[in-house]
This record gives sequence, structure tokens and C-alpha cells, in this order.
Amino acid sequence: MAQINPLVGDVRGNATRCVEAIESAREQYKARVVVLPELILCGYPPEDLLFHRDLERRVQDALQTIREASKGIAVIVGAPDYAADGLYNAAFVFDDQRDIGRYHKQLLPNYQVFDEKRYFKPGREPCVVAIDDVPIGVTICEDVWQSGPCESSAAAGAEVIVALNGSPYSLGAQGRREAVVAERVRATGKPHIYVNMVGGQDELVFDGGSFVMAADGAVVGRAPACAEAVIPVSVSRRDDRPYQVQADADALIADDLESIYEVLVCGTRDYVRKNGFPGVLLGLSGGIDSALTLCIAVDALGADVVRAVMMPYHYTSEMSRTDAAEQARRLGVDYDVISIEPIVTASLQQLEPAFRGTEPDASEENIQSRARCMLLMALSNKSGRMLLTTGNKSEMAVGYATLYGDMAGGFAPIKDCSKSQVFALADWRNSRSPDHPPIPQRVIDRPPSAELRPDQEDTDSLPPYDVLDPILEGFVERDLSVNDLVAQGFDQETVVRVLSLVRRNEYKRRQAPPGVRVSSRAFGRDWRYPITSGYHFPSD
Repeated sequence: MAQINPLVGDVRGNATRCVEAIESAREQYKARVVVLPELILCGYPPEDLLFHRDLERRVQDALQTIREASKGIAVIVGAPDYAADGLYNAAFVFDDQRDIGRYHKQLLPNYQVFDEKRYFKPGREPCVVAIDDVPIGVTICEDVWQSGPCESSAAAGAEVIVALNGSPYSLGAQGRREAVVAERVRATGKPHIYVNMVGGQDELVFDGGSFVMAADGAVVGRAPACAEAVIPVSVSRRDDRPYQVQADADALIADDLESIYEVLVCGTRDYVRKNGFPGVLLGLSGGIDSALTLCIAVDALGADVVRAVMMPYHYTSEMSRTDAAEQARRLGVDYDVISIEPIVTASLQQLEPAFRGTEPDASEENIQSRARCMLLMALSNKSGRMLLTTGNKSEMAVGYATLYGDMAGGFAPIKDCSKSQVFALADWRNSRSPDHPPIPQRVIDRPPSAELRPDQEDTDSLPPYDVLDPILEGFVERDLSVNDLVAQGFDQETVVRVLSLVRRNEYKRRQAPPGVRVSSRAFGRDWRYPITSGYHFPSD
């Protein structure tokens, strides 16, 4: 099993990564077969790159490279197949530089983050290839999530079934994958080898976790999460009993907080590195969101390429100034303090004639956030480092963020983490370094505040997060109605208010940077609500 981290569009580079895995499998492990992930040659998801005329030529060249690399070994590799009758999501099988099989994915996902029916035609036939007299059935990703393809592969004579995958992370995904494959194993009586890709691609993180499941449904080997790996798997048979499988990998499934944090780190690292940025910077406010984001950045990239900037105004508390400086010291990052006072003062002076006769409100508050954005973007331009935004999912849902202010930046690591998860992740990260916790405990314990006016707290504008977050989770991730949420015990007026805020702030979310997806529905590619809408709550 070759668990590889591709770069979408880098067909030649991906082929090189595949060849390295093939050589490792053949030379180091003396393997007879190597299985590579879904669409690994072009990367996944390739989206509309598939329509570009030159991609077909590059894929054909890469397939020839893989074919030549298959000397003395069989290779099962994922790539688009530009066939005469249409485009297919395919697996190509080479053995000792010969073409011995080709499989077209039969079930095309078209939900959540998947849009495969836009690009591919569905295959119709199973593919079973004999390698050293072992009949191996080939499937691709969605083919194992429903009955049909695996069963037809077994009916065609397959004794071992391999699945090439590009399966992105969401909370609990590994357990769901293994449960689904267990259903296919029960239906077919055949062991399954599930090979997943790894690495960040824009909002998605492919978390690896490739595994081998025996004919009795037991997982007999699992690759690590969020790391490349070439894992040897033994396949043997005695008499007429089912083939026995065993993998030399015993990674455990991480708990929820650990898995989320690993994925946030992986997604941030790959977004920055794959896009060629020399490092990152962020505004460090002394609050919990920027504190967690700084930890993720340092764990992903190293302290030497991370810069934190405190930008105080006269509403910024001494506690915030002290705690921000202390966290920067603990993590060893470059740290600057640049006051926004002169910028805000000058802006208010210029606006005074236009604002005359009005009461101070969010208009004046947002100038502070936009002044900080101006400074951060100037530092980003000058250094080439990408600006990380620090907003969370709770804020993005209800619009508790400033457009062209704290929302501005290149990537938002915790964009899909609720405020409740942010607190839990901060505690978890500190628990991993109990002797040297990276986040001052006071940052976690204090009431959250944007500090844009005197004595401000988030609860001045929002319900408490232990009320807000479950309402948002029910609506955003499970499509619950007002009545559904009220039936769970939430106050109807609060529910209507929260859902109305979500509806009204779609225009902000459309202008937000991408961020790591960790939930079953993140704001981004799998959230498609209209900006202009006459839909109001309650409406059940």
C-alpha cells in the first residue's frame, strides 16, 4: 500500500512520487504488487483541470513512466482515462511493463465536497486481474460505499479486493470507512485492501489511514494518519480457505481532538508549502482564536518561518498585551507590536464630517479591525509570507467578523472549528506539553472578547457558545429546522435569531479565505446557500 501526498496538477511530480514508492516496494520490501491511490497522477480533486487539453497528454506521459517503472512488479495506479467514448475515473494495472487491466469507477459521488458527475462517465464492468494466479478485484473509492461493484467483482472471481481512494477527512471518517468496508467484506467473504491518499488540497485534507481487512472483518493493519507511508501487506492462502492478509502497520485511530488537530496542522502545512509561501504571519490578539492558530502554524511549519504581530488600540487590555507576548516567547516566533492608534485616529478625523450627527456603533469599531488588516497585508506583501486569518466557524456562521478586516488573509486554519472546539483544542494542545504549555492558561480561561469597545464580551452580541454552537451544528451540519431545534430544548426566539444571522451573512462567507474542513459540512465547497434569498425563519 503506497499512501502518497500528491499535488493537484503536478502530473510529472506525482509520477515521480509514484515511481519512488514503486521502487521502495520492489527493492526494500520485495513486493509483488504495489497499489497507489485514486487519481494519484493528476491529484484529487482535479476539478476543471480535467477539461484542459494539455492534461490528457501529461497523464499519458505519466502512465508511460509508471508502465516503464513496473519492471518486475505489478502496479495498480489511479488516473483519468481519456477514452474514445468519454472520460473515466480509472485504475490502470501494469505488470512487468505490460498493460494487464483497466478499471472504470462505477459509482460517482455527487454530494458534499464531491462533484464527479460533472467530469466522469460511470464504468459498467468489474475488473479482475490475475497476478501470480491470485485473482485481484479492483475498485475505486465510492464503489465500496454502496453494494454492487465489490459484489460483482467477487462474482467475477476476485479473491482479494483492492480499493483506490481519495477520501477526505471529516470527524469520524476513519471509523465510517472501516464500517463500510466491513459491510463489503461480509457481503463478499473476501479480504479488502483500502489505500487512501494523504495531504492537504485547498480546503480538503486526505488523512491516509490506509488499512487491510481480513475476510472475517477484522482490521489487520492500519497506516498512520496524515503521513506518507509504504506499507507491506502479505497475502497468502492455505487449501481452499479465504486468502489471509496481514499488514505491517498498527496505527491506532486517534481520538476526536487529536485527529482534528493533526488535520489542521497537515492542511495548513500543505497549503502554505504547496503554494510556495516562505512562511506565514498573523495578528496575535491575546485571545483564544489567534492563540490556537499560532500553535497550529508553528507545529505545521516551524517557529522560524512564523511571525506574530500584536496591534493594540486603547481598548486592548494589558492582559491581552501580556499574554500575546508571553505566547510568542513560549513558541519562539518573531514578534512585533505595532499600534493602530494613529491610523484609527486619522480615519475617524477624516470621517468626522460624514459621521456627524450619528451615534458610535460597529462602523467605528470595524475601523480598528480594518486598520489591523492594512498593517498585516503590508507585512505580508513586504515579506512574501502568507497572512493567516484566525476566525472560527461560530463567528463565520453568524457574521461576527469584519469584512476586509479580521476576515482578510490567505488561509483560515480554524475556519471549520466551532468556538467550543477551539477551547477544547487549546486545552488539548496544552496537555501535550504539560511542562511547557504553549498557550497561557489565562487566555483559555478569560471570557472571549473582540476588544473593540470598553468591557466588551462576545456574549454582548451572541448567545453563550454552549447554546450557540449546538444550534449552529444542528442547522449547518444536519439541516435541522426551527421546530427540530426547539424540540431539543432551545428557546425559539434564540433559534430564529441565530438562523436569521446565518442567512443574512452569506455574503461575508463568500468572501472569506479557504480553510481546513473538519466537519461533515464546512462553509466552502460543500455549503451552497444563496446570497440573495427571500427565505425567512421560522419556516418549517
